[in-house]
Amino acid sequence: QVQLVESGGGLVQAGGSLRLSCAASGRTFSSATMGWFRQAPGKEREFVVGISSGGSTYYADSVKGRFTVSRDNAKNTVYLQMNSLKPEDTAVYYCAAAAGRLIDVVRGHGMDYWGKGTLVTVSS
Repeated sequence: QVQLVESGGGLVQAGGSLRLSCAASGRTFSSATMGWFRQAPGKEREFVVGISSGGSTYYADSVKGRFTVSRDNAKNTVYLQMNSLKPEDTAVYYCAAAAGRLIDVVRGHGMDYWGKGTLVTVSS
């Protein structure tokens, strides 16, 4: 069993930055593919970024160049640095873990565990 706990959300003005963290329990973190997803009010959940166990990454076009994902296997934590935030980035951000491949995470498939989410609000 893996538990994921997100933190770091909050209210920020457009153009500002936030850093989200996702702390994972369990010994399988280092081998897991991790993903960040988000769900804006009234919209479906969407993929944001994925990072493989080896550190390969894949970003959604909407965040490319502004967001950076990283992971610290020693701390069982994955991070999402969000810069140049826009009002359209407002959403609940979820961390997820998968035993499968990065491409599957990108497609939104095969996520085994989800966190409860952290709210990011970007004001204009």
